[in-house]
Amino acid sequence: MVPISSPTTNKAYRFSIAPMMDCTDRHFRVLMRQISKRALLYTEMIVSKALHYSDRRNKLLDFDPTEHPISLQIGGDDPKLLTEATLLAEEWGYDEINLNIGCPSQKVQSGNFGACLMANPDQVARCIEAMCSKTKLPVTVKHRIGIDNLDSEDLLIAFVDRLAAAGAQRFSIHARKAWLKGLDPKQNRTIPPLQYERVEHVKKIRPNLKIELNGGLNTPFACLNALKIFDGAMVGRAAYAHPLRWKNIDEIIFKEKTNDIKASEIIRKIIPYTEEHLHKNGKLWDMCKHILNLVEEVPGAKAWRRDLGLKAQTEKYNLEILVKAAQQLEDAGL
Repeated sequence: MVPISSPTTNKAYRFSIAPMMDCTDRHFRVLMRQISKRALLYTEMIVSKALHYSDRRNKLLDFDPTEHPISLQIGGDDPKLLTEATLLAEEWGYDEINLNIGCPSQKVQSGNFGACLMANPDQVARCIEAMCSKTKLPVTVKHRIGIDNLDSEDLLIAFVDRLAAAGAQRFSIHARKAWLKGLDPKQNRTIPPLQYERVEHVKKIRPNLKIELNGGLNTPFACLNALKIFDGAMVGRAAYAHPLRWKNIDEIIFKEKTNDIKASEIIRKIIPYTEEHLHKNGKLWDMCKHILNLVEEVPGAKAWRRDLGLKAQTEKYNLEILVKAAQQLEDAGL
């Protein structure tokens, strides 16, 4: 596979779907690509050690060509292993590689990567330098505004400056600090308050850096408003839970005329992909678990989701279930 174009030139990062564990797998990305042709999509975080040691490397890295532009998010703290992951990203045709310095989970902390690395900017910089030295792909970073008591404006600026000097080309900043002890990952997405002003301060005093805002952007117009200040807007759970909310995002952000696509049309478009997945011994539920969120706040939505979910899990290889689900929505004008 070969990158179609680099996000540094087509500015796909102006709107992106955040990397989310157990959410942004390849099936969800194919679904979202029917909704936005321009959004930058991210993989779930893949640990560099897993790529080095696992015999599942192909499964971890594989993606469908329709997913471009796509960024491989990697986690780790070893420059050598991260360089190896960067070379694999290039080999597999990813459009960029992103280093996770934002995940606060205990499991990630035990591996000495993710958000805890904000306490060690020199180590992160060594990783970035090593990655940049071996690739022409953009090397980007996703991080928090701080961790625990290391959350001053001066520390945040020093962190960003150090990584920019090392070669990081874009900073996706989640506008919340992370508490490494006392809060689980879900709580860390909601309990620490959003502090957009902290991210805005970074952009104000470092105007030449590409700064992407993440956290609490729940509507297309919230993203459009963020773009008055920042270079990019990154959406997470609101895209996963409400995918059709973003059906006009290409027109709103990229000024490209879009059709008023319906849930039934999206499902019909992904049937060939799903059929290929089943032929490779995949399961219908792999795709259907993401499709369920396409239908909400209309009469019969709950029953439709319940029926599709039950059948997709019990009749794992029956593509006709998806065909009939699309027809039901089409008959209802959805």
